[in-house]
Parts: sequence; structure tokens; C-alpha cells
Amino acid sequence: MTIIRAMTEEDIPSVADVHRQAFLRQRDSEKWITCNFQAAPRMQYYVAVHDSAVVGYIHWTQKSGFRPETVMELEQIAVLPGMQGRGIGRRLIDESLPLIRERLDERGASLKAVMVTTRADNYAQRLYRDALGAEVECTIRDLYSADEVIMIARNP
Repeated sequence: MTIIRAMTEEDIPSVADVHRQAFLRQRDSEKWITCNFQAAPRMQYYVAVHDSAVVGYIHWTQKSGFRPETVMELEQIAVLPGMQGRGIGRRLIDESLPLIRERLDERGASLKAVMVTTRADNYAQRLYRDALGAEVECTIRDLYSADEVIMIARNP
């Protein structure tokens, strides 16, 4: 059984391992995950745990200050290669988004939009469309390793 829960500091090495396997061009996974995790509440992580092992994570980032109407970026989502195709990515989105809304509500804010930036050739665009209602707003040529698209979900 797989559960989705808030990430804890003890999860950092496991999340870094998922990051390392999912994003082969990136380096210093544990340092990246640690510094982002420590930036809460601006940055929030949730993990997928299967048989007591972290098999995926989602990283949300609040954009442009603490505003009453908030834009959150789904900055990263990753699932171990051997666990892909089981709906874990979709569950990470579906089950963490209400938790994001709860945290915003606690400080009197609401979710205005979700932004996702991804490679133009990334098949995950379909997931973002289906789970969030996100649509491509623009393409940025040769930004990281290829063309990137910015997708926006308004009133997700």
C-alpha cells in the first residue's frame, strides 16, 4: 500500500535518492533537497511511501511572496523508475494539493493558480493537464537542457 504524507527531515536521504534517479543531469541531490526542505513554508514537500520506503515526492513552491491570492509552482515531482506507471504521480498531486490549500487557509490565503515548468517534450504534461487542468501558456527556447513550457492551472 502507498500513502502520501508530509515529508520529514528524516526523509531527506530517501528523497535525495529519488531525485538522483529521476533527474540524471542534476547534481548534489541531498544538498538540493535539504536546502529546499529548510525553506518551509515557502517550499513544501510531500512523499509517497510504499512498504515503508519513499518511492516518490512532490515539491511545491509559493511564488512572489506571501499574498492573499497565492500562486504555487509544482516545482518537481518524481517517482522511482521501478514504481512509475502505478498512479503514484497523480496521487502525489491529488493528495498534496488539498494539504497545500489547508496551509494557505490557515494564514487566510487562497490558491489562485498553479504553475508548472517542464520540458516541451515531457510526457508528464498530460498528467498536469489531467490532474490540474493546466494548459501551456508559453514556450521558452533552450532554457535548461531543451525547450521548456510554462503551464498554468487557473483556479485548480
